[in-house]
Amino acid sequence: MSRIEYSINAVRSATSTETPRVYGRHVFGNLYDCDVNILSNEEKLREVVVEAAKIGNMTLLDVKSWRIGYGVSVVAVVLESHITIHTWPEYSFATVDVYSCGMHTNPDEAFNYIVNALKPRRVEKRVAERHLE
Repeated sequence: MSRIEYSINAVRSATSTETPRVYGRHVFGNLYDCDVNILSNEEKLREVVVEAAKIGNMTLLDVKSWRIGYGVSVVAVVLESHITIHTWPEYSFATVDVYSCGMHTNPDEAFNYIVNALKPRRVEKRVAERHLE
């Protein structure tokens, strides 16, 4: 099993002790040296976003996917926002976004599930808290 390196940059809103009126958490990143067979498998990637939504406690509304050249783009619309995967198998590269509005959800767990499924050797992960205080 290869070692995964994480590079994390967190973008945070002003600190407040009150519960925000709007709570949003956006977890996104770049995945390098991924499993090429998974990156080019549209059906597998659709299954990954469906399971990620379950793991993140999100309400799945729809999943759409497209083959673009060698790669695949998958968009899962969730009641709380969205999950996306865009792949470039020819470069063993993928980008992932998990954005959720709702304190009952866990976009970090959804993102981590996708990372494990795509089997990258290196991950750059970023987190943006998108709250309205």
